[in-house]
Amino acid sequence: MKHLESEAQLQEILQNGKTILMFSADWCPDCRIIEPELPAIEAKYKEYEFIYVDRDQFIDVCQQYDVFGIPSFVAFSENEETGRFVSKDRKTTAEIESFIESLPQ
Repeated sequence: MKHLESEAQLQEILQNGKTILMFSADWCPDCRIIEPELPAIEAKYKEYEFIYVDRDQFIDVCQQYDVFGIPSFVAFSENEETGRFVSKDRKTTAEIESFIESLPQ
């Protein structure tokens, strides 16, 4: 999974294709639990580019997209938000996959 490096990079990424932002942090235990499952999820949904957004490094981005709990996922297509799975609750692989599958094609 690519890691977001700048807000300018984010704007460029969101312009092209389908993207899922994963908001997370190194200190988040619920984020660490799903981390081993993420490569398989990325491989299953190749039509999306997955971007890791460090909550502490990009707090302004979190506020911009109303992400106050982690781990959280926000999906985009051509710079338009198409769905969100945002809460402070732990997420399972099945819940993440269900969220992705619910997104508009």
